[in-house]
Amino acid sequence: MAEDAILGFLEKNEEISDSFKFAEQHGFLHEEIVNVIRSLNGFRFVDAQDIRRERWVLTEEGKTYASVGSPEFQLFSAVPPEGIAREELQKKLDPAVYKIGCQQAIKNKWVEMAKTQVSRKVQHADDKVKGSLLRIQNGEAVNQEDIDALKRRKLISQQVWKGNSVRKGPNYAPKRKRAATDLTRENLQRGDWKELEFKEYNFSAKGQPVEGGHLHPLLKVRRQIQMIFLNMGFEEMPTNNYVESSFWNFDALFQPQQHPARDSHDTFFLKVPSTTKMLPEEYVERVKQVHESGGYQSRGYGYDWKREEANKNLLRTHTTAVSSRMLCALAQKPFAPKKYYSIDRVFRNEAVDRTHLAEFHQIEGLICDRGLTLGDLIGVLHDFFARLGMSKLRFKPAYNPYTEPSMEIFSYHEGLKKWVEVGNSGMFRPEMLLPMGLPEDVRVIAWGLSLERPTMILYGIDNIRDLFGPKVDIGLIKRNPICRLGL
Repeated sequence: MAEDAILGFLEKNEEISDSFKFAEQHGFLHEEIVNVIRSLNGFRFVDAQDIRRERWVLTEEGKTYASVGSPEFQLFSAVPPEGIAREELQKKLDPAVYKIGCQQAIKNKWVEMAKTQVSRKVQHADDKVKGSLLRIQNGEAVNQEDIDALKRRKLISQQVWKGNSVRKGPNYAPKRKRAATDLTRENLQRGDWKELEFKEYNFSAKGQPVEGGHLHPLLKVRRQIQMIFLNMGFEEMPTNNYVESSFWNFDALFQPQQHPARDSHDTFFLKVPSTTKMLPEEYVERVKQVHESGGYQSRGYGYDWKREEANKNLLRTHTTAVSSRMLCALAQKPFAPKKYYSIDRVFRNEAVDRTHLAEFHQIEGLICDRGLTLGDLIGVLHDFFARLGMSKLRFKPAYNPYTEPSMEIFSYHEGLKKWVEVGNSGMFRPEMLLPMGLPEDVRVIAWGLSLERPTMILYGIDNIRDLFGPKVDIGLIKRNPICRLGL
């Protein structure tokens, strides 16, 4: 064994001066000797010093020229004393040899190249390139100028050799006695446990890393926002259907069929199944009437409402489609006030950039009760966003097809030192609520925001594609800190 050979050699000799020569003399691979030396050095059986040697070796091209001569010398040798036509010379030599040979032979002033004729300028030439290559191959010294010239022509490359010189260490012994790591049943039965040397415990050593699941930042923030809604007395709406009909996504919300958001450039429509067959007919008829001719003190939109347009299936563009279903179901029972919320995925046919994705998450909250006003909405928004850590709010009038009045929500960002938009809000229109069958004095206040924007702010992420989608770094999921909101 290599270990026995090294320890045995040091028992009779003071030093192993060169691990490479030692490996050759004792018939071992140098890599095996180096590995054993490292192990012995770690346990202080030996003291090892690194040896680094550099030498030049021939490349494949250099080996060829060392054998048959340099290209310039091959070209010079192919030119007879009386000269030769260029075409003839090209036929006698390999194209690469001819090209390099011409350049170097002209540089050395060995030949003269006319338009059609090549002639010698000297009668004899010394192939110094071949001579230098052979000396390097044989391990002989070569001056630095020749080394530089061969290196520029990529005929030689530097080879680095690493090895060790070895002396006895403070724990040296002719034979290494392996320390036992465990006391076994066999040790007790044989009685040899008395002579055993046990390996010392390293109480500072780290244990194996515990593998486990890691929560995505979006899931952490989602859970915190979910807890805010629950603490405020809200119920979660079922949002498990990504596919929705245009009726519930648009028409039930009093959004006209010619609205730009219903165009294929903004919405993903399904090919199979392309339409729905399950809609509440009586409710559909009331929605159609309010779109075409109005009602409930509204003039409507005054257009020809088409059932086939309402039947089209799509990937929902907002979770308000779920809100419309929940309010319609609530209207079929004796009225009771409700607080609903949802946090789930929505889809829009948008160009993907650092702040927009075609697929993202929407947070929505709504309160349904008698006599609610815009003041109630503003108060609830202050309470909700304060729990998110956003105490400074401003509101700006806005337009939504299904809310009136409508407000954009702005919060002061302490990091950016400016007001940023954080959501949208409003009171659902009577044209949306009354066809469902809700009492006339019932009002619904609602607001919505994306999940991605607050998460990006809280985690310092400036590109949404680094947070959600196929380009997310898995390391981010493992390393991201626990994020606490203003609870």
